[in-house]
Amino acid sequence: MANETPSFMSQLAFGSIEEDQLLPYPKMKPADQELFKNVRGSLEQLFKPHEHDFRKWDAEGEWPDSFLEELKQFGLFSLIIPEAHGGMGMSTTAYSRTLQEISRHDGSVAVTVGAHSSIGMRGLLLFGTDAQKEKYLARLASGEMLAAFCLTEPGAGSDAASIKTHAQDMGDHWLLNGNKLWITNGGIADFYTVFARTSAPNEKSQITAFIVTRDLGGVSSGPHEDKMGLRASNTTTVIFENVKVPKENVLGEVGRGFKVAMKILNSGRTGIGGGSVGVMKRIIELSTRQAKERAQFGKPIAEFGLVKQKLGHMVVDCYATESAVNMVNHFIDSGHEDYAVEAAITKVFGSEAMWRTIDEGLQIAGGNGFMREFPYERLLRDARINRIFEGTNDILRLFIALTAMNNVGSELKELAASLKGIFDNPIKGFGVLSDYARRRASLVTSYVKRDKQHFTKLHPAVTRQQAVFEALTAELATAADRLLRKHGKNIIGKQFASRRIADAMIDLFVLACTLSRVSTSVSEKGAASATKELEILEVLTGQVGRRVRANFAKLEHNDDELIKSLADHAFDVEAYSWDNVT
Repeated sequence: MANETPSFMSQLAFGSIEEDQLLPYPKMKPADQELFKNVRGSLEQLFKPHEHDFRKWDAEGEWPDSFLEELKQFGLFSLIIPEAHGGMGMSTTAYSRTLQEISRHDGSVAVTVGAHSSIGMRGLLLFGTDAQKEKYLARLASGEMLAAFCLTEPGAGSDAASIKTHAQDMGDHWLLNGNKLWITNGGIADFYTVFARTSAPNEKSQITAFIVTRDLGGVSSGPHEDKMGLRASNTTTVIFENVKVPKENVLGEVGRGFKVAMKILNSGRTGIGGGSVGVMKRIIELSTRQAKERAQFGKPIAEFGLVKQKLGHMVVDCYATESAVNMVNHFIDSGHEDYAVEAAITKVFGSEAMWRTIDEGLQIAGGNGFMREFPYERLLRDARINRIFEGTNDILRLFIALTAMNNVGSELKELAASLKGIFDNPIKGFGVLSDYARRRASLVTSYVKRDKQHFTKLHPAVTRQQAVFEALTAELATAADRLLRKHGKNIIGKQFASRRIADAMIDLFVLACTLSRVSTSVSEKGAASATKELEILEVLTGQVGRRVRANFAKLEHNDDELIKSLADHAFDVEAYSWDNVT
């Protein structure tokens, strides 16, 4: 059942803490736990014989058809498909946890499974008709058909609205023509979720989502791309030439394809977060063993302070990412409709935390980390794409900030409307101004409601960290309000300011989820048994406090114009200008 509760972060931008959305910290349901435990044990049996093969297939840039068949036989393409259609019927939480486990073994397998389930056929589950589901889901579950998501084009990456692929209404069918770029599973899929322009050249731009299957004819794929990482996964161009798409293959509504694409991507981003956690856990295991076994200056490097510093930060990053990912999975499984900002946050924070963790793990491994016989360098290469695909982290930061400030702006617009006629009627205007001043003060100080500015259900053991979060929340509301009053609709072009607001929001959501998790843990097992979790929370709170306040300080005092000036100079000369040999 749909839950139309406003998102946690949209309310936080007003200074309102919706603690009932976070507390108590969610747990995996018993049925999901039992299903996942069975799957985890089976995954170990599936992947263990291929540990050395994964490195070989990475070098060769592909895996054999026989291995893909193993994945199908195991049921890895049926994870989220309902049991009625031959699938495992996993919840979002169980699915994310399964992707986490797959990612521990091999990134190429994880992205192949994820491209199929997270985005390739996700639109069918979200928007498909009963007839469409009946026709395709069982074949997708068995692996008879693999799925791919076709949005990106040579000239349309982050700017999805600029796609050129076109579908012309021919009366009894659509005629589809266009090229899609960098499509995961592109060469092995038989089921494509395709986005195409359906408006006439002189009409307002409209995008529609279609189900396109290879057997329609006119569908072809280019050669397998030679990639930096995830090399064994299949990535190709996909070409559509005069494909006759039946009218019943429209996914959702004609002209509403952008909504379909965004909903799919919002759902899929939690998979990236889950995969990130899996990789971090593996790196922590590898790094702890490496540090204990490698001796320098007469003792294991695990005894050196700087090595401990690296491991400690890796643990904090992993716990914090896991806390946020689990929370967003809970939102989705609980029927929340508004979780796009939170999902984007888990993708940004998780992909960057994973990158830091792998980089530090490779550093601990020293020269071994640079050698291909060890897993570090492959993990590093595989991880890099996570900051790019399913929405680049740069674009997602703008989305996070501008979505939240749009909600604040709607409130300010309402206030501005109430001021109309103020100068025509000074007496009436005085009353309106007084009301405006009260409401503005309410926003700026974040006292929207007395019981909404504070957590009231956290364990006393986290009181100090709670106070830091609440103070930073009030500062967020003030900063968002101030920026909108200063820039108005021009805030869309203020990317430096938007990034700082986004980074603050990312940190605050992750801290809120960690607060919830640690508080619930203390309540259930006592502070003595949750000592290390309290230490994680203390470290994270300090990190978040410093980063958020630094971002807010730079909203007013920064070197942004100097940075832009230097960039403009580099663009002008297309070079670095100060080479000391002339």
